[in-house]
Amino acid sequence: MDVFLMQHGEAMAEADDPGRPLTDAGRTTVMRVASRARAAGVRIDRCLHSGKLRAEQSAEILADAVAGGNAESRDGLAPNDPVGPVAEWLRAQSENESVALVGHLPFLDRLASALIVDDQDAQVIRFQMGGLVKLAPKPERAGFSVAWVLAPDIA
Repeated sequence: MDVFLMQHGEAMAEADDPGRPLTDAGRTTVMRVASRARAAGVRIDRCLHSGKLRAEQSAEILADAVAGGNAESRDGLAPNDPVGPVAEWLRAQSENESVALVGHLPFLDRLASALIVDDQDAQVIRFQMGGLVKLAPKPERAGFSVAWVLAPDIA
């Protein structure tokens, strides 16, 4: 099973809007990355987000491009949630299903580290707002490896 991780796009400051929706630049960045992923043939079966507005908006853009427009909220993806339950859930998923998780730091950083090197504090990926990371199962071993990173500045 392939796992895609995306940090939400740039959001408004809480002082300007407590809901923290995407800024115009944040929306544009996520749209550019999602479009590039679609052009590269990326297809995602499920697109999940934390339920926070900025993650939901980013997930909807990604889902429209590569997941048939279907984005849904999932508990356990908030910025400071423990990564163990989500890591175990991902490891138990079908080999044929691809899942995208759209969320926040530090959660995504810790989750990626747990999936790749089994150490949530290793900081193996430097996430960028609106960037997309593909993790693929390691052949004949437990865990995942980084297949590629689609950084916003090259999308």
